Amino acid sequence: QGQLVESGGGLVQPGGSLRLSCLASGFIFRVVAMGWYRQTPGKERELVAEISSGGTPTYADSVKGRFTLSRDNAKNTGYLQMNNVKSEDTAVYYCTARGPLSWRPDYWGLGTQVTVSS
Repeated sequence: QGQLVESGGGLVQPGGSLRLSCLASGFIFRVVAMGWYRQTPGKERELVAEISSGGTPTYADSVKGRFTLSRDNAKNTGYLQMNNVKSEDTAVYYCTARGPLSWRPDYWGLGTQVTVSS
């Protein structure tokens, strides 16, 4: 059974940086698209960024130019580098993995809280 475990969340000041990690197990990591969603109370989960199996990332407009998504297939790990964070980035961030034949995530992590506050 596939599993995703996020780490790296926490409290960060506006304008600061944070790096989230996602460790995958139980499936062939290199063939999936890896993504990050976020959710705040009362709102639907939104896709923040996704990186294809070939390493091509796409970003939501709200984070473009500030967040960078990467992956290390040798370590079965994906990373979300968050720079110049804003208060509106406060959310629970979920790591996802989507198989090559899937149009939505096949696996979800449990989430990690990111709070942007001074």
